[in-house]
Amino acid sequence: MTKKQALRAELRQRRAAHDASISANLRALLFNRPPTAMLELVSEGAVVGVYYPIPGEASPLGYARWFAEQGHRIALPWFAARGALMTFKLWDNPFDESTLVPDPHGAMQPPPSAEDVRVDLAIVPLLGFTDTGQRLGQGGGHYDRLLAAEPALVPIGLAWDCQLVDALPLEQHDHPLRAVVTPTRFYGPF
Repeated sequence: MTKKQALRAELRQRRAAHDASISANLRALLFNRPPTAMLELVSEGAVVGVYYPIPGEASPLGYARWFAEQGHRIALPWFAARGALMTFKLWDNPFDESTLVPDPHGAMQPPPSAEDVRVDLAIVPLLGFTDTGQRLGQGGGHYDRLLAAEPALVPIGLAWDCQLVDALPLEQHDHPLRAVVTPTRFYGPF
């Protein structure tokens, strides 16, 4: 097992334990409105990309609903197949999850008929992050490829405080985040 694989396993366990400790009442209060510092990174009319959370991940769905109420278009990652490149499709109503279908990785995505869109800002999932905006993802490289292809896109990580680490093993293809939001802190902009 490589250092990165071992760190991913440790961070998955840490994240899962933390997520399991959050009561339903507290969970209902978290990540409902983006902090002001984050809003300063969002341009008027920006298409906002969010992810559909898998178990343990901090959920951006409250942010999706808030941005939709402010007139922003909301998009979710979309995969044609397991090895396919990640694109984004419009999620025309983030208050209704019944329109979503399972993606090849176990999350939910819009149906194939949804409109393809380019996002201006992406709220990004992660396993670990540093206080300088470095990110460790699941290992698929989907967001790093997206950020390499779309350098103007603003990536903002969403995480639990327990996912903060002192350092990460970085590779040349890793792209930093512009900011990270946790329940207690805003890191950035970087």
